[in-house]
Formats: sequence, structure tokens, C-alpha cells
Amino acid sequence: MHTKCVFERLRPRAGALLGLCLLAATTGCESIGPSTVQRDRFDYAGAVGESWKTQMLLNLVKLRYGDIPVFMDVGQVVAGYSLQRTVGATGSFNTFNQGPPFQAITGTLGGAAGVTYNDSPTITYTPLAGERFARSMMGSIPPASIMNVLQAGFPVDVVFRLGVQSINGLDNRRVAGGISRDHVRPASPDFYNLIEQLGRIQNTGDLGVRASPKAETLSLVFRRSHSAAVQQATRKVASLLNLDPEVKEYKIVFGAVPANNREIAMVTRSIFEVLLDISSTIAVPDGHVAEHRVGPTPERDLTTEGTVPPLIRITSGAERPSDAFVAIPYRGYWFSIDDRDPGSKNLFSFILLLFTFVETGSKDIVPVLSIPTTR
Repeated sequence: MHTKCVFERLRPRAGALLGLCLLAATTGCESIGPSTVQRDRFDYAGAVGESWKTQMLLNLVKLRYGDIPVFMDVGQVVAGYSLQRTVGATGSFNTFNQGPPFQAITGTLGGAAGVTYNDSPTITYTPLAGERFARSMMGSIPPASIMNVLQAGFPVDVVFRLGVQSINGLDNRRVAGGISRDHVRPASPDFYNLIEQLGRIQNTGDLGVRASPKAETLSLVFRRSHSAAVQQATRKVASLLNLDPEVKEYKIVFGAVPANNREIAMVTRSIFEVLLDISSTIAVPDGHVAEHRVGPTPERDLTTEGTVPPLIRITSGAERPSDAFVAIPYRGYWFSIDDRDPGSKNLFSFILLLFTFVETGSKDIVPVLSIPTTR
């Protein structure tokens, strides 16, 4: 009778412990991988995108100050998760007729369950240096890439002002190292006249690009138009570039001088030259200029229509801006692009896009990561 009473008291505790053990065991059947895909994919994409923007703006500011730009690529992101579960139970019972005093509960039943969750992502970074830096930053953007961007609908004035240094002898604005008024050579007035006329033709859809079947040659095509304004603009382009006005398709080559009047010779910029030009327009603090920490902002080019406005506005201030598309601190000031400036935002995104048009691959052996998985 007394033994039965002891076990009646143990039964509720044993049931609770067994239930806990069963619960821990059944949760092991669920997978944690699929539930992390949507969260991780967007979180990592957002983080990489924001870091790309801040890195680019920081390097533009560094170039403005004559500092060394450093580009660090995110090579690989591996999100590793592990979930470990442990379940255990113990029990012991004494013989009542040889044990402690009458009616003492000496039987024990115990259980244990544990869960260990580990999130250990592996992120690799690759600095852009040496041969990779020379190939991707110092090499000229292929003319085919420039024309493909034009064909995709990007405005010709933006594409040519950023990516083209000269076309059939008409020179774009050039910014040399050590940005100052003495290191900036203004563009030829006819260069701005050219992109204005090309813009008029592009807006009507009469400007296109043609590539050979094996992409060996590339041509700029002017579609025959019944519009008097387009015909006038086409004749003006032919005159500025010394082209045969009766021809509507001109071969594009890389070089400073065309071989004949049916050819367009184009010298494209490198990514580094693009960044130098953009950085020269950054508005820096007057105090830094007075202390000779940075040169004054170079004067803008002049045309018959007046001063040529900059393609992008990057400002500086002592306080962090409250509504910025991207902002970085540098030498005690904040440099930023206003989120309410769509033109500057689009141009900044276009600069990031230009990086995809140059070869950044490497023949070096890629490290292989072995990620252990446990569950």
C-alpha cells in the first residue's frame, strides 16, 4: 500500500518529463534551412548594395582630396547554420523495505533536453589591386559597351560626357591627377554641340547601333527620318565629325583619328578617369580649401548657352544629413547625395553600372571554401 502511494506521487512528474523529451525529439524533424532563404537573400542583398554605395562615395571623396582609393569586393557569402538537440533521461529507485523512514519517497526520475542554435556566416573579401586594378580601373571602357548603353536608352549626353574622351578629334573635358584649376582642360565647344544634336536624334528614336553577326564590327546608324529637325541634326552631326552626309551608317573604331569619312574614331575613358571627372565636382568645405588640404572646385565649362552644369551634386556639411541617398563621414565632415535629387541619384547608380562593363575577372586560383554542416 505504501509502495503504491509513492508511485502515485511520482507519476505526474514522470509524465511531464517524458512529454518534454518527446517535444524536444519531435522538433528535430523540422528543417531550418528553407525558412532562412527569403530573409537572408534580401538582407544580404541590401547590405551588399548599401556597402557598395558608401564605398563608391568614399572613394570619390578620397580622389577629391588626393587620397588613395581602395576597392574591396565581396567575393562570396556563405550563410552557415547549425541546430543541435540533446535529449536524456535518468531514473533510480531504492528498495523500500531496506531504505529510509516509513513513507519516504526515495525513487527519482529525471529528464534533460537542450537546443543549441549557431549562425556563423562566412564572407570573403577581395581587394582590387595589382593586375586586377590595372585591368578593371585603368583600362579603357570598350566602345561596344558605350554603344550598348546608348542603345539601351541611356541619354547620350550622360553616356558621352562620362565615358568618351574624344570622338573624331572633338575632345571632352579632361581632369588630370591632383584635381585643381590647373589640372582641368575644358572640353571643345563642338563636343557639347555634338552631344546636343545626337540627343535630339536619340529622342525621336532615329539613332541606333548595329553589330555584325559575330560582333566583330560596330556601327552607328541614323535612321532615315521625314522630320526636318532630325534631318538638320543629322547633317550637323556629319559636319562636326567630318563624315559623309549621304551615308547613314558609320563604322565605330577605337582610336583618335578616323581612317576615312565613313568611320567614327572614339577614344573611351577608363573607370579611373570617370571617377576623377566626377570627383572634381564635389563641393568641399571652404576651411579645407583655405588650409590647402584640398584644391578649390574647378570652374565649369562654358558654351554659347552658358555654364555647363555638373552631372552630379555631392555636397558636404558639418552635420549628418537627415534625408540622404548615401552619406559618408570624412575628415570631420559629411559628404552626401540628397535623396530628393533624382538626377544625381541616377548618375551615381550609372557609375556603379559602368563597373560591370569592364573585365574584373582574374586568372588566379579561386579559394575553395569547405563549410561543415551539423544538425
